[in-house]
Amino acid sequence: MNDSSRRTFLRGAGLLGAGAAVSALPALGAPAASATFGHHGPDAEDGRFTLAVLPDTQYLFDADRGDPAPLDATLRYVTGGDENVVFLAHLGDLTENGQPGEFDQISRSFQHLDRRRFPYSTLAGNHDIKSSTDDQRGRTPYLDAFGPQRQRGSKTFRGASPDGYNSHHVFRAGGREWLLLALDWRPSAGGLEWARSVLARNPRLPAILTIHELVWADDAGQAQLSEFGQKVWDELIAGNDQIFLTLNGHYWPPGRAVKRNKAGNDVHLHITNYQDRYYGGSAMIRLYRFDLARNVIDVRTFSPWLAEQAPRLNELQRQEIERTGPSDYFSLEIDFGARFAGFAPVPVPPARPAERQLIRGTVAYWRFEGRDGAPVDGVRDLSGRGNDLVRVTLPGSAPETLRFSGEFSGRQPSRSSLRFEGGKKPARGAYLRTADSAPMNAETFARGYTVEAFVKLPEDFKDGKHSWAAIFGRQGSGAHAGKTGDDPGEPSATLSLSDGAAFQWAVFPVNQNGISTAWGHELALKEWIHVAAVNDGRRTTLYVDGCPVLRNPKTAAAGIANPGGSWLIGAYAYDSIVEQAFHGWLGDVRVVGRALDPREFMLG
Repeated sequence: MNDSSRRTFLRGAGLLGAGAAVSALPALGAPAASATFGHHGPDAEDGRFTLAVLPDTQYLFDADRGDPAPLDATLRYVTGGDENVVFLAHLGDLTENGQPGEFDQISRSFQHLDRRRFPYSTLAGNHDIKSSTDDQRGRTPYLDAFGPQRQRGSKTFRGASPDGYNSHHVFRAGGREWLLLALDWRPSAGGLEWARSVLARNPRLPAILTIHELVWADDAGQAQLSEFGQKVWDELIAGNDQIFLTLNGHYWPPGRAVKRNKAGNDVHLHITNYQDRYYGGSAMIRLYRFDLARNVIDVRTFSPWLAEQAPRLNELQRQEIERTGPSDYFSLEIDFGARFAGFAPVPVPPARPAERQLIRGTVAYWRFEGRDGAPVDGVRDLSGRGNDLVRVTLPGSAPETLRFSGEFSGRQPSRSSLRFEGGKKPARGAYLRTADSAPMNAETFARGYTVEAFVKLPEDFKDGKHSWAAIFGRQGSGAHAGKTGDDPGEPSATLSLSDGAAFQWAVFPVNQNGISTAWGHELALKEWIHVAAVNDGRRTTLYVDGCPVLRNPKTAAAGIANPGGSWLIGAYAYDSIVEQAFHGWLGDVRVVGRALDPREFMLG
């Protein structure tokens, strides 16, 4: 099928114009905001977890003018909600005047966390102590109420500076440990040196810095370092690559900025404070929802106290339930592996032996092991069945259009891949095909099959020059297999990629005259993806990263019609003529003569 007819086929199937799904932050729901939470501990191994951040609560604890109810509701939410909150960090200015009676009140509220041994940190803001002093000020009501002695039962507390005003915690979340520094309103030179020593003693831990003052923001939410914040940046943050996120209160409005540290990496600088809002901010919390699989932190800001009362609120109060402006409700995209590679590189697991991949029914198994950058002449079938691959170079194409690559998916068995640099109009590049003597050339897979591969698409894949590039298929057409339905010039089997980078598994089954097609969704570029087409002798299911896609055909489709000729790796052939070679990376490829359960895939 030529390009225009392929597009017509797609349009008729409703795929053209479909956009990628966009993940939305969950809406504020009544069950999550109710006062009847069931208590449960956070899951420290779950790759999705939440850091709760609580800014200035000072107006709630202001001599005889305060009200602990909003904070009490927030602390109940943190310990009883469904957010997998692993830690709570208060950003200072717990009280308005730093008086013992004010600290008695807020101390009673925090006993809710103490009783549950829920991990949290606090730090002194300028209203909690005499603002003209630094961390060498000596004993204060703040230190009496929230000094190191309070953390004796904490699972995360790792120590404080000798003065007691600076502390650090190590909490486990997402299957790894994280360091959180809680620094005083004005850490002294000794306090900053203490913080540097903590980082030095924990050199592989990603670090979050909490401090009362660091950045302020303009009305547009653009944050910049304060005068004191510049000192902290210069003397602590810029030279310590572990610090990737800083959180502070003190100023309003909220805002954020990104600065590059001396290692050339981004540091996210956030200010959050709502004391200027209704009811002293209503004890609003900022939830930082980490999703390590998606490499994103989703951020949301709301008041559990107001949410509990939602049916009874007036217009002013309803407006304060949740803050949804760009400084309060947003997502940060952070490639955690890359960002932390300078101090905590992820160890590369060794290759898994090839013989372990030779499960029952294996017809062919190809892994592409060679010197990085070297041209590929052929690839041996490790199944021992003789389905070896030979190279074919399209006219006018250079040897380097198909070469070994040191890139690989961490989930695939081997530790290398092939780099194809193909295209069309004119057809260019190189590909592999099964040798003429390969037994697989005669296969029809009447009892079922599984074809699986690891694929990575380059950034320029969607430039219009690579649509319908195929990673696997048959050279012979439907017509050569005796088929007359649909477009018989199409190959009898092809695993292709649309111009929108969506997988299409299209075959002429043995028991049908026309094409049976399974459709995937639009894929992310520059990321390794596992794909599998599984047929149980009746129906076909296409999987992406081990998950079944929506548009799998329900009509029975048995086997793959045999047109004669070879199987192709990295090429698409129309009417048995190769029109283009693949453009991207291809990792391990395995063909099995039966339907595999997803647990048997090469994902490990």
